[in-house]
Amino acid sequence: MSKRESFTNRLGFILACIGSAVGMGNIWMFPTRVSLYGGGSYLIPYFIFVVLIASTGVIGEMSFGRGTRSGPIDAFGAACESRGKRKVGETLGFIPVLGSLAMAIGYTVVMGWILKYMIGTFTGSTLAPDNIDSFAASFGGMASAFGNNLWQIIALVVAVIILMFGVGNGIEKANKIMMPVFFLLFLILAIYTACQPGAIDGYKYIFRVALAKPETWIFALGQAFFSLSVAGNGTLIYGSYLPDNEDIPASAGRVALFDTIAAILAALVIIPAMATTGAQLDQGGPGLMFIFLPSLFKSMPGGHIVAIIFFVAVFFAGLSSLLNLYEAPIATVQEKLHLNRKLSCLLIGVIGVIVSICIQGIVSDWMDVLSIYICPLGAGLAGIMFFWVYGKNYVEEQVNLGRNKKFTDKYVPVCKYLYCPICILVLILGIALGGIG
Repeated sequence: MSKRESFTNRLGFILACIGSAVGMGNIWMFPTRVSLYGGGSYLIPYFIFVVLIASTGVIGEMSFGRGTRSGPIDAFGAACESRGKRKVGETLGFIPVLGSLAMAIGYTVVMGWILKYMIGTFTGSTLAPDNIDSFAASFGGMASAFGNNLWQIIALVVAVIILMFGVGNGIEKANKIMMPVFFLLFLILAIYTACQPGAIDGYKYIFRVALAKPETWIFALGQAFFSLSVAGNGTLIYGSYLPDNEDIPASAGRVALFDTIAAILAALVIIPAMATTGAQLDQGGPGLMFIFLPSLFKSMPGGHIVAIIFFVAVFFAGLSSLLNLYEAPIATVQEKLHLNRKLSCLLIGVIGVIVSICIQGIVSDWMDVLSIYICPLGAGLAGIMFFWVYGKNYVEEQVNLGRNKKFTDKYVPVCKYLYCPICILVLILGIALGGIG
């Protein structure tokens, strides 16, 4: 490539990063964890870990990407080159790239479900089942092997078309539309839910504080870690499109703030909505969004309108994350095979279609493996390459580039001796507990 693409302005970059972070983890996992682990007792450690990870790993990956002007493979290779180990670094760099592609493929399946349900809110099919068992049967048929080919192909085609337009005209412009609309729609839902009888019980539960159990802190750590999209791929590749005058620590703070707002909005919609019916939010994952919530919407006043708003917002959130996940492998194909943007998108899109169709029946296990092993491993490798291999002088130079005031001198030691071990801890705990993301 003769000239690397870039974001056209700060707002576009921040919205793209927010879009990469806001996804299913915010919408179906965060409200569940808040409910299961004691409301405010879960929120306190979650906020602590969000601040910690945003001020270490998010800044680090953005700075690493901008400093090397490349994706994970060349970035890791450049880090190891001074030690005569470039090939070793490039080989390790394949891990987060393949992880991003694999996660994108799994997400493609989920996006097919979301698209089908979103269109179904307009046609009436989404809320057509008569009872919870019928909702479960409807979802089960769709989520079975080869049960939803058409809709997930359409979802992927939409993502690939946007990606073909590039970083500024594709990813950035799409997120400038999708992210404001997402927040507006969820704000409308939060206001609507607040007006429903019984919603107050949901708010009382969300903000009550009791003595937190050790596992509450563990799951809050996992949620914060994965919610901020720190995996050595997407955030790093977005950072590589940044100009030198961008204040990365400030941008990382904004991304963390709006990602947290998105998660809180989801909780303020879903938990009080469940409380209005006396139901308990005792399950996360696909069942929450595709079985229990549609059944709940059907029973609510104006439920069809609520369902439309909800699934449109969720589709935008999911699509923004899908763009980020596919960008790392697409950029890698451009860099390594020297194909133009459109051909790179087509190649990755074909792989996405074929593999996503084949994994429909096992997508939950597929995503669990990635969240437990590959994502924290990629984040840990990126942290080691940037903070340990490149070292203090290079890190400080990159982090302070574009700032009017020098970032804290404590940044490098905190990242080396706290953040990097946390990445390893997340991997170990994920293996031990069967997934904490």
